[in-house]
Amino acid sequence: MQLPSALLEQAVSEFSKLPGIGRKTALRLVLHLLKQDTEKVEQFTEAVIRMRKETHLCQRCFNIADQQLCSICSDMHRKQDLICVVENIRDVIAIENTQQFSGTYHVLGGVISPLDGVGPDQLQIDRLLRRTVEEPVAELIFALSPTIQGDTTIYYIQKKLQPTTIRFTTIARGIAFGGELEYADEMTLARSLQHRMPVEQLRM
Repeated sequence: MQLPSALLEQAVSEFSKLPGIGRKTALRLVLHLLKQDTEKVEQFTEAVIRMRKETHLCQRCFNIADQQLCSICSDMHRKQDLICVVENIRDVIAIENTQQFSGTYHVLGGVISPLDGVGPDQLQIDRLLRRTVEEPVAELIFALSPTIQGDTTIYYIQKKLQPTTIRFTTIARGIAFGGELEYADEMTLARSLQHRMPVEQLRM
């Protein structure tokens, strides 16, 4: 795709480095910016620059934060003794969008995966263990991917914390709402049967 301007080519090249953005989409975005007032484009670039320079990881849970603590950790209306352990920041956003969780989080930064060269030392597991010592923690909710790596990570953390009075739970695993049984894998079906619940608990 030959472009008439070297500056346009450079801008398209930079946009196409973003995940999920091909050259055609990048060109569409760049051409959109060219149509905007200079002030609006400057506001856009300033927002991106400030986001990159001024945001960092929460010192407590490793979520994205503007201050030392993220908005969730600093919210005293949240249940501070309830920690949801997740792999990444996208998981925090997904759970927050449900508006069903009132505790805090701990972002591990991934899961234990020896084949990929990811061990406990590459994750924020030690900081989680330290939180359970420095803070009154009643329950850890593991919201990790339902994979061998995710289960291995849960098992490792649980063993590291024994003996303890902390309650360990995981999010429910089963058939997705609106899904069809014939397309579910055997592990999902097995866990759905193991964690079955009374019909009376079903709420639409």
